[in-house]
This record gives sequence, C-alpha cells and structure tokens, in this order.
Amino acid sequence: MFFLPVTLTSAGAAALINLWLAIRVIQIRRAEKVLTGDGGSPRLIARMRAQMNFVEYTPFVLILIGLIELAQGTQFYLWVVAAVYLLGRVLHGFGMDGWRRGREIGALTTFLIVAGLGLYAAWLGYMGSNPLH
Repeated sequence: MFFLPVTLTSAGAAALINLWLAIRVIQIRRAEKVLTGDGGSPRLIARMRAQMNFVEYTPFVLILIGLIELAQGTQFYLWVVAAVYLLGRVLHGFGMDGWRRGREIGALTTFLIVAGLGLYAAWLGYMGSNPLH
C-alpha cells in the first residue's frame, strides 16, 4: 500500500477550498436571484471563474505532486509547494472579488508552481528511465 501524505493532505484541502469557492458562487446567486447561468452579473461571473480556474489547474498540481511524491518519497519541499499553491488559490479567489493584488499573487504562484512541477516531473521521469544516468 502506498501512502502519500502530501498528496492526500493537499487533495483534502483542495476539496475544501473548492467547496468554499462554490459557496461564494451560491451567495451571489442568491443575492442577485440568478438560478442558472450568470445572469449577466459581473460579480457572479467573477466568482464562477474563480472556482472554474481552481478546477482547471488543481488536478494537474495534485497529480504532479502525487507522482513526484511517489517517485521520491515525501519531501519537505512538496509540503511547501502544496501550501503555497493552495494559499495562492485562496488569494486568487479573493482577488476575483476586486482585490487585484490577491489575483496577481494567486495567478503568479499558480503559473510558477505548475511550470516548476511540470518541468521537475519531466526531468525526474527522464532521469529515471535513462540508463546513462
């Protein structure tokens, strides 16, 4: 049996953040009486995009963290990467409500973490499969 504590903890936290983002969408839906769609509401559109943006990036991050953790074992830097990513996504959620700095920080941390994990995972895979190394 494999146990991936960073991945498991991160996935649990991500599920809770996604739920929080969904609740924020529901709050605007109720306030503006929009049952389906976006009703042309800029506030609702922003909150919907915050949640969908989270859903678009988070699976890649969780998969990459999980595969790296599986390949290398649980490492402290993976805890840091996961925490920074999740914090960045919370800041992005607030940023989509108009706090520009939160959106910028959230987007930047997401891009850097996805790029870093993607490059590192590709390098690990290549090094692990290359008999010359």
